[in-house]
Amino acid sequence: MHLSPATTAVTAGRPPRVQGGPVNPPVVLSSTYVSQGVPGPELLYTRSGTETWTPFEQALGRLEGASNPAIVFGSGMAAIAAALSLVPTAGGARGRGGVLVVPRHAYQVSLGYADDLAARHGVEVRRVDIADTGQVVAALDGADVALLESPTNPMLEVADLPALLAAARERGVRTVVDNTFATPLGQNPLALGADVVLHSVTKYLAGHSDVVLGACVTNDPELDATLRSYRTLHGAIAGPFEVWLALRGLRTLHLRVERAQANAAVLAERLAGHAAVAEVRHPSLPTDPGHERAATQMRGFGAIIGLRPVGGVAAADAVVAALDLWVPATSLGGVESTLERRRRFTTESPTVPEDLLRLSVGVEDVEDLWADLDGALRSVL
Repeated sequence: MHLSPATTAVTAGRPPRVQGGPVNPPVVLSSTYVSQGVPGPELLYTRSGTETWTPFEQALGRLEGASNPAIVFGSGMAAIAAALSLVPTAGGARGRGGVLVVPRHAYQVSLGYADDLAARHGVEVRRVDIADTGQVVAALDGADVALLESPTNPMLEVADLPALLAAARERGVRTVVDNTFATPLGQNPLALGADVVLHSVTKYLAGHSDVVLGACVTNDPELDATLRSYRTLHGAIAGPFEVWLALRGLRTLHLRVERAQANAAVLAERLAGHAAVAEVRHPSLPTDPGHERAATQMRGFGAIIGLRPVGGVAAADAVVAALDLWVPATSLGGVESTLERRRRFTTESPTVPEDLLRLSVGVEDVEDLWADLDGALRSVL
């Protein structure tokens, strides 16, 4: 029976239906399992597997349309590190490091990890404008792995994912797509030809700003085994209770994303005509550079807004300070609306404008969100 993503989010990973059985999977808090003799496929030690991971991994794998369950990690960065371990490093038969293509704008810690691969392991890192398809395709020549984001963090550029993934396949380049912003409800990169999809589960999937987790998903059995082995060998594992919380959050993913996207579209439209706004980015806007691509290849436009107020950095900081309902905080994808000036981090990409505010729109009443935001913007005119 084919189920919609909304139904899948609610039903996947449930225990078998037996008389007197639980509706929800239990949390098993055990570091080890009874075992004697030659170890077999059964559970042995929680670093290599626990039954509490399984329901979440099954549910996320199904949401991404994967033939394998997802692989949960202790953080989003652990998932990214696992995926980027596919890039060859210096030494061995090649002698030199491999080539990694990354967006010039992406999650700043992903870019920092890429720079670390370059500095310590001889990897050549090619930064590209992900919205410029020709530039990205040219950079794929001779590359080993491409890390793609669409929409990008925090600039909300939209890549032509079908074209880029097809070009990578033609060149034998492995592709990793960070699907955190879009969520599995917004797009499924595996269906477009991606090798690995990754998520910061901390964000929309868990959705309540109370856990730190990551995940990878792949259709390739060999890649699946490689990534699972990486998790075990590097100890990049998640706590059972955190994964159980993420599964509980996943049950309402469709409701939260639907409400947050609707709120973001309303706010973006109003911000576009506000006297105190110099620039607003959201793919829902017909004037946004990524609108046409997003409308074609995504289901919904996401709930992140890029905003530059009139008055530059001072005005941006003043807006953040003047807000009452919006929470000044990093991270995103929770039920609460948050914002921050991204270049407050010295590690943020230098081509991100100094005055850019990244807004993560939550599920509150949109009129309350607007009243707070409008008031803060008017206060700096």
